Order: sequence, then C-alpha cells, then structure tokens
Amino acid sequence: MKKVIVTGSSRGIGRAIAICLAKAGYDPVLHCVRRPEAAKAVAEEVKSLGGTGEILKFDISDREEAKAALDSWVEANGAPYGVVLNAGIADDNAFPALEDDQWDRVIRTDLDGFYNVLKPLVMPMVQARNRGRIIALSSISGVVGNRGQVNYSAAKAGVIGAAKALAIELARRGITVNCVAPGVIETEMIDGVFADEVLKAIPMRRFGKPEEVAAVVRFLMSEEAAYVTRQVIQVNGGMF
Repeated sequence: MKKVIVTGSSRGIGRAIAICLAKAGYDPVLHCVRRPEAAKAVAEEVKSLGGTGEILKFDISDREEAKAALDSWVEANGAPYGVVLNAGIADDNAFPALEDDQWDRVIRTDLDGFYNVLKPLVMPMVQARNRGRIIALSSISGVVGNRGQVNYSAAKAGVIGAAKALAIELARRGITVNCVAPGVIETEMIDGVFADEVLKAIPMRRFGKPEEVAAVVRFLMSEEAAYVTRQVIQVNGGMF
C-alpha cells in the first residue's frame, strides 16, 4: 500500500481525507499535535479499512521538531508516496486590532508549516523515483482574500505561491504539486453567528462537506491525475 502522510488528520477535513484515502487503497499516516484520543479514533477507522493506523505527533510550526519526527519516520519507512498538507489554524481579527502574536502564529503554522513538513520529505521522494504526489490545502481566503483574515489570507496565498513554484521544480521528476482551496466547509471553524449571512454568498446555498474536499484530494493523489500539477482547485459551491 502506498503511504501518504496527512497532517492535521484527527478531525474535520484532515480526518475525511485520511478515511477517503484509506477507502481508495492508500495507507494514510496520521498526524496530530493535540487531541491524541481523536487521532487514535481515526487510526482505528483506518485500520478497519486495511491501513496501519500509524500516528505521527509533532508541531508543524516547530521546524526542528518536525524535522526530527519526519527524518526518523523516513529512516524507518522510506519516502512516502504522497503528502497532504492539511494542518493549519485561523486566528481572525480586523487588521487594526490584529495582535503581533495572531499574525506570527498563523504565518508560522500555515505558511512555515509548508516548508517545515516538506523540506525533510522532498529529497527522499525525489530519490525514491516513485512519481509521488504533494497536495497543499489552501483556502478561498488565499485566493480572493477575506475581511478579518489578513493573516490567514496572507498565509494561504503564500501556500499557493510556494506550491506553484515547487511544482515547477519537481515536474521533471514526475512528482505533482497542487493546491485544494476549500470554501466554507462544515467543520468546527464555522462561526454559527454569521452562518446565515455567509450562506447568502454561496450560490449553492449550503456549506460544503469535508468528504467533498477529500474526494478532490483523492483524485489528485491518483494515477489518473499524473498530468495535473501546479493547479489550484477550489471547492466552494460557486462562490468565485
């Protein structure tokens, strides 16, 4: 079974991606930094689908911690076939009220996390010559910007730029690099107070489901997607 590291896979979109990939015959390697019990629950689901249910625990915003964990994993297992960069945080505020820590935490997690996770993995993937897959989760906020999310929009736009540049570097190796940019998805990050107002901006008049994002990731991970790279696929119900 092809191993795929899925960061932030203990809940929400990450959990849906891990389960979807396991159903498709991959062996998702789970990741968490908190909520170990939630990660263990996902691991049991993955095991029931034929995967190993392995869990990595490290903070993607901590470069040395991420490198140590991933170097150790590669030494024991070899290069992964794929990586799904899903883990991230949001910490919203109007820009005049945005605190330094809110900016730093979001950038260090959502943008620096791209580097911190992929740097230890890309060369092993190249050397393995397995024509693998890298998929980064961006956001509609990274595509068009969003009020109250200057920090989050900056980080997610940066992920798109980084992924497109990396796609060029890895194209000759047969490794594809793409982004999936979800719109408003039914997860814990939705603020119920503004739900009705947000729905008015969505032509489909509903929020997306984590499984609908996972299905796009599954396609990009597949053999059929071997000629799809450097793309941003939005899953947003027609918002933009």
